Order: sequence, then C-alpha cells, then structure tokens
Amino acid sequence: MPVENRIKEVRNNNKVTQLKLAEDLQITRQTIIAIENNKYNPSLELALKISAYFKMSVEELFTLRGEK
Repeated sequence: MPVENRIKEVRNNNKVTQLKLAEDLQITRQTIIAIENNKYNPSLELALKISAYFKMSVEELFTLRGEK
C-alpha cells in the first residue's frame, strides 16, 4: 500500500518553508518536495526526525492509503 503524509499541511500550519525544514533536517529541499508529493517515502530515521521536528507522532504524519 502506498504511504501518504500530511507534511505539507503541517509545515504550512507551522509557517515553515521547505528550505527551512530541509536545512534543519540536513537534507535537500528536493527531498522535502518528493516526500510531500508522495514520490518518495522517507527512511524510518528521517520519518522519526520529521515527527520530532513537528512534535507529532509518526502515525499523525504518515498513513497507509486506505487506513484513514
């Protein structure tokens, strides 16, 4: 099953740019774009870093399509 995420929504709600998020996580902006567009599933380590960054659980940010 494909993985969906709410990163763009959460990032916008927190007024964080793609560039700022990428810099803070030490990844490229292109990686953020690919994740937000569901073109790339982050590693478990990166998913945990993103979750910690926004102080949310992984389950709040990522879901399997059809399990909402």
